[in-house]
Amino acid sequence: MISLQFITHHTEKYSYLDSARMALEGGCKWIQLRMKEAPLEEVEAVALQLKPMCKEHDAILILDDHVELAQKLEVDGVHLGKTDMPVAEARQLLGEAFIIGGTANTFEDVEMHYRAGADYVGIGPFRFTTTKKNLSPVLGIEGYTSIISQMQQAGIQLPVVAIGGITYQDIPDIMRTGVNGIALSGTILQAENPVEETTRILSIPL
Repeated sequence: MISLQFITHHTEKYSYLDSARMALEGGCKWIQLRMKEAPLEEVEAVALQLKPMCKEHDAILILDDHVELAQKLEVDGVHLGKTDMPVAEARQLLGEAFIIGGTANTFEDVEMHYRAGADYVGIGPFRFTTTKKNLSPVLGIEGYTSIISQMQQAGIQLPVVAIGGITYQDIPDIMRTGVNGIALSGTILQAENPVEETTRILSIPL
């Protein structure tokens, strides 16, 4: 089964909580609560509703960026973007019990997160995506192949999640580069039935 991280997003149709609920109902076992523009109180309110939902579906819940909130609410971990708290600092605060992921666009980024003690890296973007501002250079299949090959040469064993504008059709080719999982948002939420789309993605043969 594909390792799928669903990144919450709100649309005209769905709230952040709706988006996570549909992914969970479709069988996703890993939710990243990402609410970039929202005030902290709002993130906390949604996280408090989402935590029992993830527990019920035996799914991991990580927060985007908010390290102190992740610690306070005792969720499973955090994902840190390029302008968020450094991974090493988050590790000092959170200790070993929390999952910490870092955003990477180059092999140098991966190496930095690896040395800092990250548990996984989200490498992207695969292609242009509208859900993220200040986009790093687009990688495509060649980018992943190159970074994974450099990781192997350097002996860096760190799970890699591909992210950024990925569609259902892209997944088999991306998985063949050696990544460990896929992060999706828009592909699921733009589907006619997000729950069914999640299930369909998870059942792509590897």
